[in-house]
Amino acid sequence: MIPLAEGETLFVAFEDTDTPQVSYGLPFARACKVHAEKSTALHASRIFIIASASLSQNTNALTDLQSTLGDRVVGTRIGMKPHTLWSDILQIVKEVSAADADCLVTLGAGSLTDGAKIIALAVANKVTTFDDLAALPNDSPTRKAHVVSPNIPVVSIPTSLSGGEYSAFAGGTNDHTHRKHSFAAPNKGPALVILDATLSKTTPASIWLSTGIRAVDHCVEALCSLQGNPAADKAAKKGLTLLVPGLLRSKLDGEDVEARHNCQLGVIEAMRTVRLGVPLGASHGIGHQLGPLGVGHGETSCILLPAVCKYNAKHRANLHQQEKALDILLEIPEVRKALDSAHLATPDADLGGVLDVVIRELGMPRSLKDVGVGREKLDGLAENSLHDRWCVTNPVPLERKGQVLEILEMVVE
Repeated sequence: MIPLAEGETLFVAFEDTDTPQVSYGLPFARACKVHAEKSTALHASRIFIIASASLSQNTNALTDLQSTLGDRVVGTRIGMKPHTLWSDILQIVKEVSAADADCLVTLGAGSLTDGAKIIALAVANKVTTFDDLAALPNDSPTRKAHVVSPNIPVVSIPTSLSGGEYSAFAGGTNDHTHRKHSFAAPNKGPALVILDATLSKTTPASIWLSTGIRAVDHCVEALCSLQGNPAADKAAKKGLTLLVPGLLRSKLDGEDVEARHNCQLGVIEAMRTVRLGVPLGASHGIGHQLGPLGVGHGETSCILLPAVCKYNAKHRANLHQQEKALDILLEIPEVRKALDSAHLATPDADLGGVLDVVIRELGMPRSLKDVGVGREKLDGLAENSLHDRWCVTNPVPLERKGQVLEILEMVVE
């Protein structure tokens, strides 16, 4: 693609679709202004900003964006509650509609991106009430027959490595029922993702590193799947070679902008594996059930991924696939250095063990105890996990509660 300004790199994230476009090389506010002015995909003259509360309160990022965009800004929302609550969605839909906004810009981490995707869908379908919104999710029993596709584009300026900006999927929680619902087709993902590694330095290290391990989890479980394919393997390998050294370098030096940028590019490859349709495994499946217990998605991967790899290897389900992933990691100098520091000899290393060393080197939680989940929660956690599709597609299909409990016992303390 032809960049819209000198110094910008602009490309389409995935070959099979026109969106999202990805821009980097310019400061985020300038990149947003350039695309608002020049991009035929946006036509953005009335911009509504949805900004992270912490970013707005602790940095100049929001004021920089507002001042750079100038009169194009017709509204700003600071912060959304965790889990993308429908009450927040409805309030912002009202504000966006009243402002006659023609573009949504999110500034901050992943939950805002999910929120913006749902808001754009809700505006297109003239939603004003909980019942109206309940007619849109793909998993809703009251979903209406014809859901209108969004017509307001979303621009995402992410500050974490969660990757939601590369997907049309979004999750939102009904405050009345406390159930989280899935919004997918005909929903749309962002039209433009603006990457600014310097901005990412404002992100707390725990969020940056844990969401990075979530992206690593996408790559590892895709490589270790019994239903993988060469294209996904290629993307997963590229993702790991960008993400793992980038995360280890970010931990050592939070000012390492090159490492942060490599992590951002690695997320695209991790999300490519998801788009290529490779079924994931029990790290994702069990992890989905940890979320309602107050554990972040990134933290669930930090805790579960090494244990799931060890469980699958113990049952000799995917030894060849694990060997491929292990070989990729052992080619990374930063990983070999971490193994030396942990006194783990390379010939003795297995995939679960190497991942354990990497995650510990990052200082991330490695047990349920670390995130405040006690043994009394295990039985319900195991029961709920059996209903998740990724537990079924694990290389050792998890069909009995005892199987899940075997994995959880490895990480309880």
